[in-house]
Amino acid sequence: MTTIYAVSSGRPPAAIAVVRISGPAACTAAETLAGRLPAPRHASLAGLRDADGALLDRALVIVFPGPRTATGEDLVEFHCHGGRAVIAAVERALSLVPGLRPAEPGEFTRRALTNGRIDLTEAEGLADLLEAETEGQRIAAISAAEGRVSQAVRGWMDDVAMLSARIEAMLDFSDEDDVASDAAAFDAIRRAVDALADRIAGVVDAPPVERLKDGIRVVIGGPPNSGKSTLLNLMGERDAAIVSAISGTTRDRIDVPVMRGGIAYVLTDTAGLIDTLNPIEAIGVTRAEQAITTADILVWLADTAPPRADAIWVHARADLAGRDVVPEGRAIAIAQTDPASIDRLWDELHRRADALLPRSDGVALKAHQRRQCAAAIATLRETSGDPLIVAEHLRRARSILAEVLGLDATGEMLDALFGRFCIGK
Repeated sequence: MTTIYAVSSGRPPAAIAVVRISGPAACTAAETLAGRLPAPRHASLAGLRDADGALLDRALVIVFPGPRTATGEDLVEFHCHGGRAVIAAVERALSLVPGLRPAEPGEFTRRALTNGRIDLTEAEGLADLLEAETEGQRIAAISAAEGRVSQAVRGWMDDVAMLSARIEAMLDFSDEDDVASDAAAFDAIRRAVDALADRIAGVVDAPPVERLKDGIRVVIGGPPNSGKSTLLNLMGERDAAIVSAISGTTRDRIDVPVMRGGIAYVLTDTAGLIDTLNPIEAIGVTRAEQAITTADILVWLADTAPPRADAIWVHARADLAGRDVVPEGRAIAIAQTDPASIDRLWDELHRRADALLPRSDGVALKAHQRRQCAAAIATLRETSGDPLIVAEHLRRARSILAEVLGLDATGEMLDALFGRFCIGK
């Protein structure tokens, strides 16, 4: 295993920059620049010098002996001043030390996975944490990075292992007095397998973690000139859509990403729903109908009943003459001149979004993890009256769950994951 180095803090310039060295030659390389090293896990100030003895910087040096380190290897950190020239000089000096090379993207975390310091779900959580833009994304990512998904999957694997042991005992020691091997005992095992499949399904059926990143899709629908584009602009707090008294101004979908209350939304303005012979308008109407069908939440602005029972039926343009009375069945009345009415609509959207997003105290799976767990569920539910077949299904289910933790991960999948990291992570 080669020894790698990289800046593991933010991009310079900065007040402090952390240069990390990991691998079998980490301590030797650190001694080459800093001289005598401090005791493990104690910070000490040292002058970093190049091969000619010229002072590069004065930095805090911390030594972390493996395997109880972030990477599972010997690890040394230089906490340097964060100027570009300082970092370039330190990296240049390290490049001249035999056996050292610059780290590739995500290589520090990849080594942590390879050396058993973290599993694949925790590595994916770290990747998501680096990309988190909302509070919900941060909470879900740090939960995965801290092992919540891993703990759940390992618990399921342990349950499968115990059930496998009970089946194997029935098959191999049926003649022993202390091993239950009758039909009642086998039925009890099968019931336990079904119960385990139900527990996994409860997590698989919960809102996926991608909801937090992709956002809640809110579609604004209704006939022409019902105030859809005006509402989009008010909710997005910018002039994203053209507003005009001319019917059919909006002919295509307009998507506006919005961050509100720590939640990502995608607001979609649609063409007015009308019968038309105009081919361009007809395309817009078709796309509007598709958006309405697939929306997470439909905000309906027509005076006629909405096409979906779960729509938020809004009484729009309540500030216009003759529209001051809110008809029966409308959830909210909104007016361009009343910012509080827009806030009330957002409050209703937040309330509904809570049911569509992963719970902060629950286990949220990524799409591929859900597919793998669903495959494990299907395997567990392939019931049979033959203990040999049930034993094989349990073995297959445990193997599938192991893949979620990266125990059988392919190199291609790991390359795709760790390419998302910065160089020094």
